[in-house]
Amino acid sequence: MTSLPSSVDVAIIGAGAAGLGAAHALTGSGLSVIVLEARDRLGGRAWTVQASPEVTFDVGCGWLHSADKNSFVPIARQLGFEVNTDLPPWGDRAYGDAFPEAERIAFAQAIDEFYERAWAAAESGEDAPGSRYLEPGNRWNPMIDAVSTYVNGCELDQVSILDMEAYEDTYFNWRIRAGYGTLIAAYGAPCPVALSCNVTLVDHSGQRIRLETSQGTLTADKVIITVPTNLIADEAIRFSPALPTKLDAARGLPLGVDDKVTLALADAEAFPKEGNLRGATMRTAMGTYHIRPFGQPCIDGFFGGSFARQLEDAGEGAFAAHSIDEIAGFLGNDIRRKLRPLRESRWAHDAFARGSYSHALPGHAGDRAVLAAPVDGRLFFAGEATSPNFFSTAHGARDSGERAAGEVLAVLAKN
Repeated sequence: MTSLPSSVDVAIIGAGAAGLGAAHALTGSGLSVIVLEARDRLGGRAWTVQASPEVTFDVGCGWLHSADKNSFVPIARQLGFEVNTDLPPWGDRAYGDAFPEAERIAFAQAIDEFYERAWAAAESGEDAPGSRYLEPGNRWNPMIDAVSTYVNGCELDQVSILDMEAYEDTYFNWRIRAGYGTLIAAYGAPCPVALSCNVTLVDHSGQRIRLETSQGTLTADKVIITVPTNLIADEAIRFSPALPTKLDAARGLPLGVDDKVTLALADAEAFPKEGNLRGATMRTAMGTYHIRPFGQPCIDGFFGGSFARQLEDAGEGAFAAHSIDEIAGFLGNDIRRKLRPLRESRWAHDAFARGSYSHALPGHAGDRAVLAAPVDGRLFFAGEATSPNFFSTAHGARDSGERAAGEVLAVLAKN
């Protein structure tokens, strides 16, 4: 990794997918570039760990969503990563009888009808919370809300329908066998990055921009800011002079909470590979489980929204404990002795993320464009929250970094 220079042409704050996308796009431009990363690793909210000798686990993003349009797919192939194109476990591959087929069909119909109502309303251009389009008294409403917590990181009363409609989902969802985080770290490996370098102040009052970091001060002509919205909203990074418009936009695009856990599974051969386990629980506070991803001897759990926040607040191990209880409720108490906690995420408690991915609050769908807009031809903004159609995804973040780098080059070409 790179040590901190005193001066560069372009400084990029954040070595997640957006910052790395920007750095790649500036390669060969002749400009001196440094990526400043507060963590001691690349990837940001993309992070793969070896949870046990047999289990590779994406603590952060794991799915190449809209894979037929996902810019990380060609990058993965170019870097020699195996792309797995098997169908995802959600949908029909239910395991056990916790969610019988007739119930699954009824639920699918209810959620499809909800989306149709919400999208029809969005077509009129009026923004409103998604919860307004739940059918009053529909027995599936709590589970439709649970799906929102997985997709948006929050319940439907917090989600703008215009933002929901803007998201582009092509329904192709692929994976990287070695882990999405591993791929993004490999993608970032050639980039000039200073790790453990936390930026606290962006002073753009002078002729050059001055950045205060945990490793000292540096100056730059242009700065690309790619940090999660909650860091801007909380003023973990301060701007001088202040940028109230950016602060307001970041606050309109908070990060929801989504978390994952992986449990070692003994006697794994008795269970199907790539199985899906969830129940017709009729509650929003529920996990959804992926049995033996890639055939590994484990069960992964996924949690979202206020329930994920509660489990994070309950402390280390709460996701695993709840998962084991819920799985035992579906499959019987005998399963308990076959399950052992391996690893879990707690993204809202992560100082440099403070959440999982962005959603627009009702009335704030326009804030994505506001957050993305450059300031004075010197400060540029990227990150998944600035993506018009692929927000909340790693490829949306990467593409936004490329866009911001293009804006830097366009300004320089004019001058």
